[in-house]
Amino acid sequence: MFLVVCAAVGEHRGGTARSFVLMVREKDVCWEYADRLEGNKVRCKFCDRILNGGISRLKHHLSRLPSKGVNPCTKVRDDVTERVREIIASKEDSRETSVIKMQKIPEVKSPVAVSISAGKTLMAVESAPLIGKVFSSITSSNSSSRNDQENAERSIALFFFENKLDFGVARSSSYQQMLDAVRKCGNGFVGPSAEALKTTWLERIKSEVSLHSKDIEREWAMTGCTIIAETWTDNKSRALINFLVSSPSRTFFHKSVDVSSYYKNIKYLSDLFDSIIQDFGPENVVQIIIDNALNCHGLANHILQNYGSVFVTPCASQCMNGILEEFCKVDWINRCILQAQVVSKYIYNNSSILDMMKKFTGGQEIIRSGITKAVSNFLSLQSMLKQKSRLKHMFNSPEFSANSSVANKPQTATCVGILDDNEFWRAVEESVAVSEPFLKVMREVSGGKPAVGFIYELMTRAKESIRTYYIMDEIKCKTFLDIVDKKWQNNLHSPLHSAAAFLNPSIQYNPEIKFLGSIKEDFFRVLEKLLPTPELRRDITNQILLFSRGSGMFGCNLAKEAIDTVSPGIWWEQFGDAAPMLQRVAIRILSQVCSTSTFERQWSTFQQIHSEKRNKIDKETLNTLLYINYNLKLEKSLKLISSEADPLQLDDIDMTSEWVEEAENPSPVQWLDRFGSALEGGDLNTRQFSAAIFGANDHIFNL
Repeated sequence: MFLVVCAAVGEHRGGTARSFVLMVREKDVCWEYADRLEGNKVRCKFCDRILNGGISRLKHHLSRLPSKGVNPCTKVRDDVTERVREIIASKEDSRETSVIKMQKIPEVKSPVAVSISAGKTLMAVESAPLIGKVFSSITSSNSSSRNDQENAERSIALFFFENKLDFGVARSSSYQQMLDAVRKCGNGFVGPSAEALKTTWLERIKSEVSLHSKDIEREWAMTGCTIIAETWTDNKSRALINFLVSSPSRTFFHKSVDVSSYYKNIKYLSDLFDSIIQDFGPENVVQIIIDNALNCHGLANHILQNYGSVFVTPCASQCMNGILEEFCKVDWINRCILQAQVVSKYIYNNSSILDMMKKFTGGQEIIRSGITKAVSNFLSLQSMLKQKSRLKHMFNSPEFSANSSVANKPQTATCVGILDDNEFWRAVEESVAVSEPFLKVMREVSGGKPAVGFIYELMTRAKESIRTYYIMDEIKCKTFLDIVDKKWQNNLHSPLHSAAAFLNPSIQYNPEIKFLGSIKEDFFRVLEKLLPTPELRRDITNQILLFSRGSGMFGCNLAKEAIDTVSPGIWWEQFGDAAPMLQRVAIRILSQVCSTSTFERQWSTFQQIHSEKRNKIDKETLNTLLYINYNLKLEKSLKLISSEADPLQLDDIDMTSEWVEEAENPSPVQWLDRFGSALEGGDLNTRQFSAAIFGANDHIFNL
């Protein structure tokens, strides 16, 4: 009957049909959250974003679920999100119910076809729905057409699809370990129940993770540790702080705290950090890294005044990202990025062109997704520069010209114009050249590596690369160096970094490097802080002379050879016995990280844990799950350090990024406008881009 009514309505093309459709739209409760515009467009009342696709697309927008490529709403209330998710879930349930009913239709003895109108027929269902076929084919004992390997892979694939698991799960180390362990059990193995996972195994694995962290604590007496405070805030005044502890062996997640009600309360935050410091022992804590969102003077002053041997430092990775963000705002770089995005959007939003691009590039992507927006911009420009000749070849190939569905479109002419524009490629090359030194710094200080002894040298060499590249263009050189210096002085400089540079043997014994007086002043202030009494500082001057002159064990051949093969902290542990007090200070300083963790953060998990709607039992369970999950991810990040994987690059392309997703309301831009004077001053293709070679008189630390 429902089908007959729909067909009848479909035959009416006048006002009656339109009234029927309008009535259905008006009844949808989600219309109260949107304004209907012309055509099939709607405007979200929370964020004013205009969406194509009507009420269905709006629901996915408000639900904040990663579906259909719809950008989640950043301003919608939680209660509205919960309501919309229930509506979506109820519709999915109703679809499943209708599928079950459809399965019963063949059992009814009725004609094969049902007459509708005007000689049209609707064929009755003669077989089970697709999902029934899929599952029955797995459970059927008559599967001789497929071998065991194919059946196993098919079952695993169905498990992923039924439970909406991210395909990236298959890259985890525990995935293959699980399959190997199940295989050893043989036939008849029964997996743990949901209750066993939630209780027995959750607590058991938490205990194992905690036991591992206890083993790491033993090294703190010698190396000390760094407390890392990562902050997350949203537009609903919600604020979470994740506390981690890092030492040379690895970084551990400690806990996550909801500070939404006290985010600007210095007294509360001071008490919170006091409790965290006490958890690890003040005598073990060398520094606390506070990210930019929480970098307030009141909190830093409280820590410095109450803990004489603890340093408060900013995050080096965030400083590098801030520099790259400012680079993106430079007019000609911004124009270059926008032009490159026109090309990438055109390719990734057309399946036939995307397939052709993969063919011409040998299966390689032309863009990259990084851990931040700015990193993504410059990694993608690097990738497009590598594929320059292949991209130009594709757009000028007979195969592309033969594709009449795209070859004659205006967007095609725009992309061809961009790719044939030599000034565009000069801008891409220049953008890559100025960004790569700071991406390199970001790579070196990420992933939990004890890089505090190298940050000064890395920053200096990055600045020298800019000077070398723009040796004939003082204006551009000053533009970029001013950005770097401002971020360095305001967001990164720390006396601890100066002391670490002075104690790093690879820098101390480099004849090309001369220390500035300010570096030594910072080093002496750090010594006074870590060695506060005259008794502790006894003979410290002689020990400094032994080290700086390379006397005794410091100057032996083994020590010289080990400078480039072991970390500075280990070097001091092996060869610093002649200066015992300085050795203790050096090991504690050089064993520290200088950045927060940089892998992809699961803030949605934190939101779920800190939701006020969850009862205490669920919250405890989810806190345990977060503790395990975060520490497993940190363990995985350790493997990236020794591998060739880029710690700044994500495994998969972000299909909702500005490099892929089309804007809802693109503003008119003259993409083929020339750069004009922005690129004047010599042929960039002839410039040499490499690490600077420093002379003996260069002030390498003149930052």
